[in-house]
This record gives sequence, C-alpha cells and structure tokens, in this order.
Amino acid sequence: MAMPSSPSHPVSKNVADALERISALNPTLNAFISVFEDDAMEQARVLDEELRQGRSRGPLHGRTISIKDLIDVKGVPTTAASRVRAGHIAAADAPVVARLRDAGAVIIGKTNLHEFALGTTSDESAFGPVRNPRNPNRSPGGSSGGSGAAVAAGMGWASIGTDTGGSIRIPASACGVVGLKPTFGEITTVGVVPLSVSLDHVGPLAASVGDAWAIYDALTGSGHQPESAGPIRGVRLGRLGGYFLETLDEDVRARFEEALSRLKDAGAAIVDIELRSLPDIAATYVNVALPEAFAYHSDALKRAPEEFGRNVRERLEMGGHISREAYIKAQSDRAQMRIAVDRALADCDVLVLPTMPIPPQPVGATAVVVGSIEQPLRPLTLRLTQLFNLTGHPAISIPCGEAQEELPCGIQLVGRHKQTRELLQASLSCEAFVTPRAPSSSRHP
Repeated sequence: MAMPSSPSHPVSKNVADALERISALNPTLNAFISVFEDDAMEQARVLDEELRQGRSRGPLHGRTISIKDLIDVKGVPTTAASRVRAGHIAAADAPVVARLRDAGAVIIGKTNLHEFALGTTSDESAFGPVRNPRNPNRSPGGSSGGSGAAVAAGMGWASIGTDTGGSIRIPASACGVVGLKPTFGEITTVGVVPLSVSLDHVGPLAASVGDAWAIYDALTGSGHQPESAGPIRGVRLGRLGGYFLETLDEDVRARFEEALSRLKDAGAAIVDIELRSLPDIAATYVNVALPEAFAYHSDALKRAPEEFGRNVRERLEMGGHISREAYIKAQSDRAQMRIAVDRALADCDVLVLPTMPIPPQPVGATAVVVGSIEQPLRPLTLRLTQLFNLTGHPAISIPCGEAQEELPCGIQLVGRHKQTRELLQASLSCEAFVTPRAPSSSRHP
C-alpha cells in the first residue's frame, strides 16, 4: 500500500511508523485483515491538534491499537475470518472500540484470527494462516493470533482480542507478549461476534503489564492510572500442581521453574497448591462452549454450510449433538470449579502455572508429542487456560523465557474474582523477575 510521508507531529509520526511496519511485515505474517491507513492518519491529525492546544486524553493518547476482526468497527466489515459473513458492515463501533477512541487511541486496523474464534492456531481463516513473528513457520497461537503477532512484531502498540478458552493468553504466550483476560463480565462483549456467551471475554495484548493495565483501565472506564511495581517480597504465589504440571514440554517446564526460582530468590513466597476432585475440565468446557456456539451459528449452518471451513463447521455441528442434560450438568460443574479456585486463592495472592504446555507448533500441525505420547494439539493447547474461562477468574500471561529455537514461553497468573487490578499489581511486581529485560512500556508506536 502507498505510505504517507512521515509527519513531524508526534502522533502522526507514530501512526505513520506503525503503518510502515504493517506494510513491510504483513505480507509475511498475515496478521491484519484490513488496515485503516487514511482513517488512522486523520485520527492522528485530530490528536496532534489537541496536543498543540495543551490537551491530552491520557496514557492512550496517540497510541496505535489494532482490533481483532471479531469486534465491530463502524463502517467496515466484521469478517470473523469467515466467508459466512461476506458483505457484513458494522453499523456502529463496539463499546470497547468507542472507549478506546475516547481515550485517544488510534485504531489502525483489524487483525486475523481463527475462523469464528473456534481454534487455537489461527491457521483456519478465510484470509489464510497467521504466522509467528519469531518464526513464520510456527503458529502464533489463537484464536487471537493476528493480535499476538501484530504486537510482537511492533505493528502497533497493542491489540484487543477475545478469550473464550485461552484465546488472548495462548497467542500472548506463543508470541512472547502480555495478554490479559479480565474477570468475566468486567468488559462488555456487545458488538463482538460471540463464540460462547457464558465464556467470552475481551481484553488487551500488549508489550508489558503496564501497557495492558492502561488499556484495561480505558476499557473498564475506571480512569485509574497504572501503579508502579510494588515490592515482590512477601507476595504469595500459589504454584498449581497435579493436573496442571503433569503434561508439559520439558523446555516449558524448565522456564516455568526458573521463573519461580527467580521470584523466590527475590522474596516471593511459593505455596504448593492442588485443586482436587474437580469435574473433568476439558469435558465441561466442551459441553458449555460448543452448544452455545452451535446455537448462535445454527441458522448459518443450515443456510450455507459450505461457507464454513471444514474443521470449524464440524466442531460447530458437534455442539448440536450435545444433550441439554450434559449442558446443564456442565454449567453446574462450573460452580464447583469456581468454589475450588476461590478456596485455592484464599491461601495465596495469585495462582501461577504455565500458560501453554508446549511451545508454538508448526503452522498446520494437528498433533504434538509430549514425552513419548502423541496428543491432539487443540485440547492440549487449551489445557491450562480453559478452567479460568469456566470460573471467570482474571488471568494474565507474561513472557518467561524461550524454549528451543528461541520460541517463547509464558507464565500465567490468576487472581481473585473481581480483583483484576490486584492481579495486575501482582503481575507488575513479578514482571521484572519473570520476563528477561522486561520493558517498562512498549518500544513501538
């Protein structure tokens, strides 16, 4: 695409720099479905004029943010990375987009994803697979893979994703950035194409905890500024064992234990915790997510089944075969799971566990060997994240080093219900010890 000349005004220059990186990198990474070049430069001019008048809207003023193409932006398609939605044009900004604009953010484009957010690899999209900036032959995770890739590659300051079973935290881990899933219901999902209405969350992907916190505050309308990092000494970290550490790639396990060792050496208290006698997490997730997804897509599945990607269509159709009784039981089991997580958090400030059991896998992979056992990729990728969608607890992924081939690993911190700010404060304290050379803010515009 034709690039604007670099203006001298600060916001306009930031936006031009981001657009230039998108132009250079997106042909390889395929992170963006659409780029709002003209509109972004017009937003920048307005924001520069406000600065000249001595007015700033706060920490997001002039920051370039992309939007997962599951979320409405007025006047442009919301494709959900599917042919099914061909011709759709959003009539209005989703409230989360409107809040970002009000806070001074520049919306630069819409990011690619796994079709209808029903996958963990972002390689099933009507617009082609997203690729990982660390290695374009590897998956960026999903379903918000375009958002993770965009932030990791510096194609903008941050991105907004959605998370139904891990779809913010998984690409954050796979791409080496920060991804926050707030407490369920804190951030509205109005104007977002649903996957599973009782599991869907909206949240930011960013280069640092502080950046994610600034966006969270804008999206919740709280108006609070991020706190500085507090002391790590005395922070109680609940190391989830049992099921959560049973099936891990050895490099992932090593990076996780090394991060905990650094935190302990810095003065954090590590408490071993197990969640015993839980209902089957994966089965509960499937029996909630798929019936809700099928209910939303049932008309389109009857009208134009051929417009869905084959694997996505088959997963949606599975939801039509899950009984009402199984769905009701799964919803009841969620309450038991939430109580168990609440009890675990009574003994610590946050829970800690890896974000993904494995490093990012090759694009197109459907299975992976962990130890000596081959396992299906999708359920394994969801293994450590989906519980906290079922319970609604806030959770964040922070980079914690690299596996072989310099592939990123993430550590996940989980906080108490309706205490996302407290989780962010604990994460800010942990970040410098967890993430090598943790940035205080993004290096990109």
